[in-house]
Parts: sequence; structure tokens; C-alpha cells
Amino acid sequence: MNFRYLIRQVGMLSLVVAIAMLVPLAYSALQARQGVPLETEALTALGIGTGAAILVGLILILAGRRGDIESMGRREALLLVAISWIGGSALAAVPFYTFGLIAPDTLPDSSEPYTAGTQFHSLANCYFEAVSGLTTTGATILSDIQGLPRGLLLWRSLTHWLGGVGIVVLFVAVLPMLGIGGKKLFQIESAGPQQQGVRPRISETARVLWIIYCTLTLANIISLKLAGLDWFNAVCHTFGTVATGGFSPLNASVGHYRSPLVDWITIGFMVLGAVNFGLYYRLVNRQFASVWKDTELRVFLAILIGATLLIMIALGGSTLFATTGDEQPVDFVGAATPAAFQATSLMTTTGFATYDFNRWPFFTDAILLGLMLLGGCAGSTTGGLKIIRIIVAAKVVWNEIERVFRPNVVRTLRVNGSPIDEPMRLAVVGYVLLLLTLFAFGSVAIIVLQAGGQEIDFVSAATASLACLFNVGPGLHSVGPMENFDFFTPAAKLLLSLWMILGRLEVFAVIVLFHPRFWTND
Repeated sequence: MNFRYLIRQVGMLSLVVAIAMLVPLAYSALQARQGVPLETEALTALGIGTGAAILVGLILILAGRRGDIESMGRREALLLVAISWIGGSALAAVPFYTFGLIAPDTLPDSSEPYTAGTQFHSLANCYFEAVSGLTTTGATILSDIQGLPRGLLLWRSLTHWLGGVGIVVLFVAVLPMLGIGGKKLFQIESAGPQQQGVRPRISETARVLWIIYCTLTLANIISLKLAGLDWFNAVCHTFGTVATGGFSPLNASVGHYRSPLVDWITIGFMVLGAVNFGLYYRLVNRQFASVWKDTELRVFLAILIGATLLIMIALGGSTLFATTGDEQPVDFVGAATPAAFQATSLMTTTGFATYDFNRWPFFTDAILLGLMLLGGCAGSTTGGLKIIRIIVAAKVVWNEIERVFRPNVVRTLRVNGSPIDEPMRLAVVGYVLLLLTLFAFGSVAIIVLQAGGQEIDFVSAATASLACLFNVGPGLHSVGPMENFDFFTPAAKLLLSLWMILGRLEVFAVIVLFHPRFWTND
């Protein structure tokens, strides 16, 4: 194991995080110059966070300066990915914790106590929020989001954008010196059972992905601005939409605007963020037919449309409760926007909310939970099992059923015309079983770890485990769209943080580190 090489690369990643932190730092400086309350404290917090990331980066680069740059095997790539997400989250949490320490007790020219800063008094809270941002989960410990300064909220949303395609993909894009090691790193970071580059060279592939990602980001910002949002909220909501993360700078999330136009713009870009980015490259090359023939895309859209129609039927004639607290009676047609928004938000594992679906009928809850499990397409910014795995698993099950009454038939399983060999079938089925096992274990473990804290029911514990492991964000009951994760004990928050990282890196890239032979040379 080439530890010096790993140390140096983690150090360079720390500098990338520091560079990213300069964006909200500059914005906070402008706000502070205009005398906006709390922005001076935010500027200090972000400045300390930037300085810490630079210091850590320089120390690690110097410590690993003699590492062999060509020594990037699969073990090094696996370890580097895991360290990058765990360590990157720790660096991203520094501004939150610093602000919690220096936030004033009262606001200027006010006798009212300022309580929003106390939300970051706990290290577990800060790390949870940072992990949730970088893994694009969107679960939060915050109850008063709007009470935080805008500079800090911009950093919170920016962590989504960075984590959307992946910090490690950015790392490869800006540091092509990784060479063949970069390819191994990219394959481990990229989601999905098939790892196919869009272009032969991995650094070029990463650049193409980021050009596509930035194009979607710019289009989303402009669309929301034209729909009436100010620049700050358009940018922050775009970061949460394109990255399918779900952080909003507003307490009522997207529902704050009570605008069908904003809802449908968000729906459209959530869907775009959930599509395999490799398909966009085909579109650029005018391979329109191959895009539409893509099995995963067609199944994804069919499930999303079908679920939306079922939810519309269930909600028609009922009264919905908006995230702003308003009540709204809806008929079948009026239920179209809330049904489509919530189905899309949860299937794409974004987690935005316009209505409190905690108060919807049980039938709709069952559909939404199913959508959370499925997730979006492989090679996208979403979490969940991924539609391609569901397709492969379904074909395997159907094939085994046929073999019961036709044992002599040997049928080649295919997806998009490509054969699915035996190792791939086992990998997909094994992944699905492992993820469901971790989900069940987490449901019980959360109840155990919550002992001594606020009492929690099984539905809340189970959906908290699901929401974090599948990178969805909100769950049901105590972790519903109108609630937050602050009431969990520090131990439970750390477990949920681990669950978010496991889900983002698709489990095996982290669990393999606990195998004894991983650390041996044989």
C-alpha cells in the first residue's frame, strides 16, 4: 500500500475543498461589507474553514511528497475514495462548528435571543450536516434554516453541488496527472453496475461530465431567476436540484414560493439530474435513437409517470397541507403538481418538499417509500438501488422462475442488447441484498442508539435508516418533510452519517476496508 501517495492526494483534495470554500467566503465578505447581520461571523467561520483546509492540504502534501505517483492500484483507489469522503466531510464541517462557537446570543438592535447558531454547537450535528451535503442526501439537523447567515447557507448548498458528480471526479478532472490510477479512482467513484467512460481518456471523461453538469446548473439558475427567484435563492435551489440533494435556504423548502411554475422547473431539472450523464454525451453526438432506446431511461420514466398518476388518484378530493402551513383542497387535476413534485423529488432522492406528505394517505406513503428504494439511473447524481439494478434483478428472478418448468433452457440475459454475465448477475443481486440488510440493521441500531434520548417509533427509525442509506433526505413520522434529525443522539447521528457515505459510495467501496486481507500484500 503506497501510503505516501495516498497522503499527498488527500492533501491536494483538501486544497480543492479550500478553493471551493472561497466562493461563499467572497459572498459573505460582500454581505458583511453591506452591514448584513451575522455575515461578519459567517465570514470569520468560512475564513477559518478555508485556512484549516489549506493547512491540512499543505501538511499532507509535504508528508507524502516522496510517494510514487504511478503506484495507484485498486486498493489505493478504494482507500483514497473512502478517505476523501470521510475527510472531506470533516473539512466541510469546520465552518459550521466555528459559527456555532462565535454566533452571538442576541441579534444587533434586538433583545430577542438568537438560537439558530446553537444548532451547530454539537460536533455530531456539524459533521452530519456536512456529510449530508457532500453525499447529496439532504437530511438536516436544522430547524431554523433562515436564521443562518447567507454566506453559510451558500456553503451548505455548495457542498451539494460539489458532491453531485463527486469530489473525486472533480479531483480527476483537475489533476490528470493521476493517469491510469485516475481511471481506477473514477470507476470506483462513479455510481452503477457498469462503468463505461464516455470518452477513452478518463480525464477527458471527467471534464465532459463536468461540462454537462455545469451546463445543467446554469440552465437551472436562469430558469429559476426568470420564474421570479432572486439570484441567491436561484443558485442555492439549483445546487440542491441538479445535484439531487435537497438542501434549501428556506424553512418551507421549494413550497415557500407557492408557485406551480417554480415547482415544474424544479421537477424538470430533478429528472435531468437523475438521468445517466452518459446519455447526454450521446445527445451531443446526435445519437438520439440510442438515447430513447435506453432501457433504464424508459423504465425510469414509466415508473415515475405511473407513480404520479396513482398518487394523483389517491389525493384527488382531499385537503393538502403545504410546507408553509396553508391548507389546500385539491381535485384530481389540482393534485397533479404536488403528486408529480413529490414523486419526482423522492424517486430522484432529492428530498425537496412542497407539501407535508406525512399527512397523506397510507397508500401514497407506500408508493413514495418504494420510489425512495428505487432511486434514479446509474451514472447520475441520485442515490437508491438504481433502476438498472432493478432491471437486472428482475430479469434474473424471471429467468429462475422459467428454469423451474424449463430446466434445459439456457437463456442469455440482455440489457440494451448487451449480455449480462454470471458475475454481473451475482454482483447486482448481492448488492441489493446487502443494501436491504444494512437498511434493516440500521433500523434496529438507531432505536438502540437512541436509548436515553428522545423516544422514537419504528417507522421513524426505519425511514431514517432508509433516507440516509439511500441518500434521500426526509423520511416519515419524526423525520418527515416538516421535521429534522436534530433530536437523534450523537451516536445515532454518527451511524446515519456512515450510512450516507456507504450509500453514496455504493457500500462495497467502504465495507471492503474492513476485510483483513485488504491490508495485506497477498
